[in-house]
Amino acid sequence: MENEKNTAVVTVLGKDRVGIIAGISTLLLEYGININDISQTILDDIFTMVMLVDLKDLQIENSDISEKLAKLGEELGVQITIQHTGLFNAMHKI
Repeated sequence: MENEKNTAVVTVLGKDRVGIIAGISTLLLEYGININDISQTILDDIFTMVMLVDLKDLQIENSDISEKLAKLGEELGVQITIQHTGLFNAMHKI
């Protein structure tokens, strides 16, 4: 449970184009967020990605990183969301 406090799930969905992963990983680096795991695929022309990120060294408020990712998503033409792992797990319990 302690690890959940410092981790989050980032999801990305949208039309595939060059630079999506580079743009997102650059923004995460800028704010001290490490990517622990990443899975991405392209279904037809739809780009999907899920990242597990480490917030231990986060250099920005949680609400601000959510806004920055949403703004970047608009620029890249994709939808980007971030949720703390604890909240993500609670929402997806069976």
